[in-house]
Amino acid sequence: MKIRLQLNREGFSLQTDLSLPDRGFTVIFGASGSGKTSLLRCIAGLERGQGHISVPNGVWQDDAQGLWVPTWKRPLGYVFQEASLFPHLSVRANLSYGAKRAKTPSAQNALDSAIALLGIGGLLERDPASLSGGERQRVAIARALATDPRLLLLDEPLASLDMNRKEEVLPWLAQLQERLEIPVLYVTHSMQELTRLAHHVVLMDAGAVAVGGPVQSALSDPAFAQRVGSEAGSLPVGVVTAYDRPYGLLGVRAGGLVLWCGGADMPIGTPVRVHVRAGDVSLSQAQPQAGSIQNVCQATLVSVAADRHPSHCLTLLEAQGTRLLARITRRAADQLGLAPGQTVWLQVKSVALSQ
Repeated sequence: MKIRLQLNREGFSLQTDLSLPDRGFTVIFGASGSGKTSLLRCIAGLERGQGHISVPNGVWQDDAQGLWVPTWKRPLGYVFQEASLFPHLSVRANLSYGAKRAKTPSAQNALDSAIALLGIGGLLERDPASLSGGERQRVAIARALATDPRLLLLDEPLASLDMNRKEEVLPWLAQLQERLEIPVLYVTHSMQELTRLAHHVVLMDAGAVAVGGPVQSALSDPAFAQRVGSEAGSLPVGVVTAYDRPYGLLGVRAGGLVLWCGGADMPIGTPVRVHVRAGDVSLSQAQPQAGSIQNVCQATLVSVAADRHPSHCLTLLEAQGTRLLARITRRAADQLGLAPGQTVWLQVKSVALSQ
């Protein structure tokens, strides 16, 4: 996908030049007002910016050629924060409406697949008013998929849900992440959703792209951490190598590094992601002696960068093939005499399983 757009409003300007994967979840991340939803609306044709939009098997806008495809002719699915189901129709009828709108031979197969993927077969005869918030969003996503789209746009689909309902929907979204063959653009300001779902990340800041790329490299970029603040951290990808049942701890090997984190038992070899917040990593020149922190190893310092607050800095480290960020005070960095290429000991106080 290629998206090159400029949109000017009073007090706001959107300017992007993106090349995105043709499959998988691209998470559009950033603070409120950064331009995330404006970008999605331009892609959908609900607002008209200037530039070029090409998707797999089609071009939707090319101002240089005078080409503009209206929204109703763009084969896309769009899910908003609120489910917006037809209240007078059953779940089945809501989904059938989406399939009929597609007018493609494969629409019924797309509908059947969406029902199975999102686990809503048992909801088909119910009215939307009887559904929980999480169930309504699952039905809304299924309705969007029932149109057999070439592109799925999800605009903060979990923002209106409480934490319990979010936890109900996230596993279904993770299944979509693994199985859909089309690109998905997913807008959120939730780090939990980003670390759980993203293959690719676009960080928006004041209408422009601040950082973009595959999720592991983007989250390990100090420029990303500078803008995100306390939730910033690395996202190592590894496999389960052990389970310490008495203590409820999973051992995850990422490269040559083994990290211990809380979690349920999983089969050995299961691929997982773990989120290591930069603020949970500390550095030392000498090997730490016996203590409460379970994740301790040597690492090479790659770089030291300024942080968003002048009292702190961001250090990028490589530990046995895995890159981690550490947020430490500038005073500590000076006392340790940190410089690229230096060998240090790092301690990781907490590791979160992103599954």
